[in-house]
Amino acid sequence: MTQGERVRMIRKHPNVNLTLEKFGEKLGIKKSALSLIENGKNNLTEQMAKSICREFRVNYFWLTKEKGEPFIDIPDTALDDLADDYDLDNIDKKIIQKYLELSADQRDVIKAYLRSLCEDEKNG
Repeated sequence: MTQGERVRMIRKHPNVNLTLEKFGEKLGIKKSALSLIENGKNNLTEQMAKSICREFRVNYFWLTKEKGEPFIDIPDTALDDLADDYDLDNIDKKIIQKYLELSADQRDVIKAYLRSLCEDEKNG
């Protein structure tokens, strides 16, 4: 599988599931540039590979060399550290973990809802 095919696979994966336009927006590029990468007409730059990995929790070695698993799980230790630092209980940890497992679109819906609650409170 080429790097471009792996980029397409990430974009279409159920955890991400974004159009060329939405995926490109998150990376700061136009859908036409992303399409050229996916189709192998343009190479995946080092900077773009790192951006994809950072934005979508993708394993850099999988994206660039097809080694390992596509996605990086958040280590339990990081969540445990957060729980310790902020005195979170098991329900808090579960909420955070489930939120992080959502697709970008699903997280956007939740953020829009929470934003509307904050705006209602300001106006109330």
